[in-house]
Amino acid sequence: MDFRTPWPPRLRRPRRTLAAVAGVALIAAAGTWTATASDDPPEVHRADRVVDTGDARIDTSYFTSGEDGRRPAVLLGHGFGGDKGDVRAQAEDLARDGYAVLTWSARGFGESSGRIGLNDPDGEVADVSRLIDWLAERPEVRLDGEGDPRVGMSGVSYGGAVSLLAAGHDERVDAIAPRITYGNLADALFPGGVFKKTWAGLFVNTGGGCDRFAPELCRMYERVAERGEPDAEARAVLEERSPSAVSERIEAPALLVQGQTDSLFTLDQADAMATAIRANGAPVAVDWTPGGHDGGDQETDRVEARVNGWFDRHLKGDENADTGPAFRVTRTGGLDSTDGAARLRGVTGDTYPGLTGDPRSFALTGRPQTFDNPAGASPPAISGLPGLGAAGGGGLSQLSALGVGLSLDFPGQYARFDSKPLTDDVRITGTSRVRIRVTSTSDHAVLFGKLYDVGPDGEQQVLPAGLVAPVRVEGLGKGKSKDVTLTLPAIDHEVQRGHRLRLAVSSTDLGYASPTAPARYTVALRGDLAVPTAPDVSSTAAPLATWVWALPLTGIALAAALLLTGRRRASAAAPDPDLAEVPLQITDLSKRYAGSTDRYAVRDLSFRVEKGQVLGLLGPNGAGKTTTLRMLMGLIRPDQGEVRVFGHAIRPGAPVLSRVGAFVEGAGFLPHLTGRENLELYWRATGRPATDAHLAEALEIADLGDALGRAVRTYSQGMRQRLALAQAMLGLPDLLILDEPTNGLDPPQIREMREVMIRYAAGGRTVIVSSHLLSEVEQSCTHLVVMDRGRLVQAGPVAEIAGSGDALQVGLADEVSDPLVDKIAALPGVTSATRADGGLLVRLAQVGPEESRTLLADLVRLEVPVTSMGPHRRLEDAFLNLIGGQR
Repeated sequence: MDFRTPWPPRLRRPRRTLAAVAGVALIAAAGTWTATASDDPPEVHRADRVVDTGDARIDTSYFTSGEDGRRPAVLLGHGFGGDKGDVRAQAEDLARDGYAVLTWSARGFGESSGRIGLNDPDGEVADVSRLIDWLAERPEVRLDGEGDPRVGMSGVSYGGAVSLLAAGHDERVDAIAPRITYGNLADALFPGGVFKKTWAGLFVNTGGGCDRFAPELCRMYERVAERGEPDAEARAVLEERSPSAVSERIEAPALLVQGQTDSLFTLDQADAMATAIRANGAPVAVDWTPGGHDGGDQETDRVEARVNGWFDRHLKGDENADTGPAFRVTRTGGLDSTDGAARLRGVTGDTYPGLTGDPRSFALTGRPQTFDNPAGASPPAISGLPGLGAAGGGGLSQLSALGVGLSLDFPGQYARFDSKPLTDDVRITGTSRVRIRVTSTSDHAVLFGKLYDVGPDGEQQVLPAGLVAPVRVEGLGKGKSKDVTLTLPAIDHEVQRGHRLRLAVSSTDLGYASPTAPARYTVALRGDLAVPTAPDVSSTAAPLATWVWALPLTGIALAAALLLTGRRRASAAAPDPDLAEVPLQITDLSKRYAGSTDRYAVRDLSFRVEKGQVLGLLGPNGAGKTTTLRMLMGLIRPDQGEVRVFGHAIRPGAPVLSRVGAFVEGAGFLPHLTGRENLELYWRATGRPATDAHLAEALEIADLGDALGRAVRTYSQGMRQRLALAQAMLGLPDLLILDEPTNGLDPPQIREMREVMIRYAAGGRTVIVSSHLLSEVEQSCTHLVVMDRGRLVQAGPVAEIAGSGDALQVGLADEVSDPLVDKIAALPGVTSATRADGGLLVRLAQVGPEESRTLLADLVRLEVPVTSMGPHRRLEDAFLNLIGGQR
């Protein structure tokens, strides 16, 4: 008898009678059927019930469709933090496909009671067996024997793990299709003996707090989080709740779907389960998707279709059902230039290659290197943004497949070893390995291994999927060293010819707990890098649709942030060849306030910007300037009208946005890095070659001088603003957008910023600046767009807008005496005459060609040394007059 379960560990086709199931109370609408709407027949019927297991009440929904008769059943589990409603759409699809489908909310989630047990065999897994008991009594469900329904299980993450666990504890489970889940939860949260603190914290937070969990889990988490490292008891608690504890008993055919963009449950979790289940003699297929817990395309439609095919073969017995290949991996091949969508292709193999097949050796170079573990383990290195996808923000790690990196290793906190440039393309499929020797001033070390793809210029550096391999090395100190085999994360990534492989070993990482005591580590190479290649994985499957990548650039992730929206994008409008040389054309642009049908932030806005112009965008608060800029940069979509940049319609992620640079007020920089290092890091994140950055030109225009070599934390506000401007100018974009670039600057700094903008546009590029400093706009801009209440008030050259007033500027070769100024003021039609820079400012009762000629004749008669005369009016006056006339 298994001490963890109140029944035999593997049920042998048990004979269960109706009386045996009577202890499971069916409450709340038992037997009541409701219909759900469907675009396609047949109609799907749903019955909601609560199952009382004695120590918890489990909320369930039961879906059937079609004619009477028995059919196989499917249990669908939900992800952690969700409930049964999350899988309703898949349940309805399966019901239409001829299955009886049961969904449920796990303990502690949705309307189900009980505490979260992380798939405790005595809790959540026992609940599944009771649900199978109930299915065995349904007249719609096909039986393999008394009390034994024909049943399959599937689920994502938490629901995928309970599928594996149920198959190991209950023999009645006939087929499983777990997705992006774990085999060993202890290995997932304590990889290499290191605490994965960010993900563990997200687990607790998503579950509603520590008190929502079973007491032993809460105690375990608080103990490990406080100490910053796991102990044997913590591992035991998680391992007994892991599928690996019963893997030798799982004999159900298994389709294992795992995500490549997943720092929570990495590819090795599915690999271990595939190896164990295949050893039991069961059919196994492995599918690697480009998505995962860190975001990316989950390929939901394709994966669910494959799950249906798997169940058709192994539950319905349909020998013609397409279950797919033994191994499939989806590869990303860049962005489609027409719509910005990621190009995906499926590559397959007749057998699953595992993670170490057909290795190639690459020699790494580098002497033993000593680096610091900083006090407090801060600042931590960045490999990715763990949990960003789970938190609802999409994900960034998947961008590494497109050549975009987001990693950061702080100088003095890591060692690096490089290979020679590759002589041919190498596709890494699996886990690379390398032997290193570790020495530490402390009795143990925590290290993080990363395998980078480094471009030919040495600057473009990509960490595939943002994954890192942590390892704890014990028994050090007092001059002791230890040799360690570093198993790097499992990836599928092509390294192109001419690129190099770089092993980086860091002392910290954002997602993990590191020792807080300062220490010095020394790492030396002890062998070559072994890289798995899986050459038999070669046949190409059909191309696939994918999610849309879209979110503009902001801060350090600015250049890397094409995040998934989860919505398919319509084809972009064709480029307009007549506008190919026009930096910006806005036509009938409108945007309503959120939730409003008749209140507009921007309405019917149209204007055009030409090359070489410095355009000032002016308007009071609420005029719609910010909304206009956000639509211009593809951050938000207009309700009507369009924005075209060099003839291309703007939408989130539009390729033409690579020709646009943006200065956002309050740009963030890493304070411990120098100005130059911040700019280089930013440019590496774009994935573009270093030569395309035109760093020297941008720095010359920004005129940052020797400050580039200082840490940004020593910068004044003015220097930070100019560094942010230099960042926006990297790549010398043809269109530069500046939002309040002079905020917080003193007068000399404002003058310097003005000169920077003028120099930038002098090369034939275009600048759009939004500012409240009208005097600066007047001096730096060539053209203006004035907005009020979302509408265009006036557009045109600054001279036309600011110069159509009641005053004339009179230029003088020499100064004139005060009596002469008084004579000028007394002339007919003149209301006043005052000294101004370089001459006089003469105001007339009426201004026109005749009045101007008369004044000029009078000045010549008085022997005033006139050199020029023209209209003059301060922009501030013109602006207030324009806005006042609209209110």
